[in-house]
Amino acid sequence: MNDSTTTGPVDDPQARDLPLDAHLHTDQSPDSNVPIDVYAALALARGIPEIAITDHVDFDARDPAYDYVAFAERERTVRSAAERWAPRGVLIRFGAELTYNRSWEGDLRDHLRRHRYDYMIGSVHDWPGSPYTPSRIRTWASGRPIDEVVAPYFAEIVAAAQSGLFDTIGHLDVVKRYLHPHVMPADLAARPELLDAALAAVAESGAALEVNTSGLRQRAGETYPAPWAVARYRELGGLRVVAGSDGHRADWFAWGLEAGYRALIEAGFASLAFRRGGESVQVDLPARLLATG
Repeated sequence: MNDSTTTGPVDDPQARDLPLDAHLHTDQSPDSNVPIDVYAALALARGIPEIAITDHVDFDARDPAYDYVAFAERERTVRSAAERWAPRGVLIRFGAELTYNRSWEGDLRDHLRRHRYDYMIGSVHDWPGSPYTPSRIRTWASGRPIDEVVAPYFAEIVAAAQSGLFDTIGHLDVVKRYLHPHVMPADLAARPELLDAALAAVAESGAALEVNTSGLRQRAGETYPAPWAVARYRELGGLRVVAGSDGHRADWFAWGLEAGYRALIEAGFASLAFRRGGESVQVDLPARLLATG
């Protein structure tokens, strides 16, 4: 979701000459106002030949993307843009970021039975009534050991991975955004075993682990998940990874994306796992980064 806090590098952090930004939100998400053609033009200018439009889809009526834009309208908008931009060298994929929770998994399954996307990210957010909402987080985090604080969030991540519904599990440890300043990224890094069940579930599921670079422009100051967790995912047998900027504004397109790619390379990965409709593909990481990794 959108976050206006900006930190991190200041020297043109929007990446250039990378093969894919696999997580972008347009004005068909309630927390973005970016027309799809703006992203396409930026992709062309920055040498990023493929993008995935992954607008939010929510399943709880209290969440902002619940029935925000009808599927048919979202698909028409993205596929029309794909036709316009393909001759200019920009490939646009019709994706979605689907908010997962066990309480509405049935509705989510029904949605995916009726609708087809090129690419699907499953993400866990601060669902309504969760302890991670702004009005509850201080009380929830106070006086509890860290393992109890993060347990409900990571239980949903495990269930999302085990559901088998998604190509990718998005921003696996974004809970650290909700927990700031009560639990800091360094606190999670000091207890790496707290992420093991979630990382192992993704590895075993066959879904890709997303390295989401929005954390680099937020208070976390690091990717979701952090680079150490990407390396741990590989140690646990994880084979599939992808990267996306989670852009909600034009100046967030590809923001920090090269740092996300470098985190993958440092963990020992050489390609991205992506789906283009019926075709699952491996997208090679750039040779220029591999050579310096």
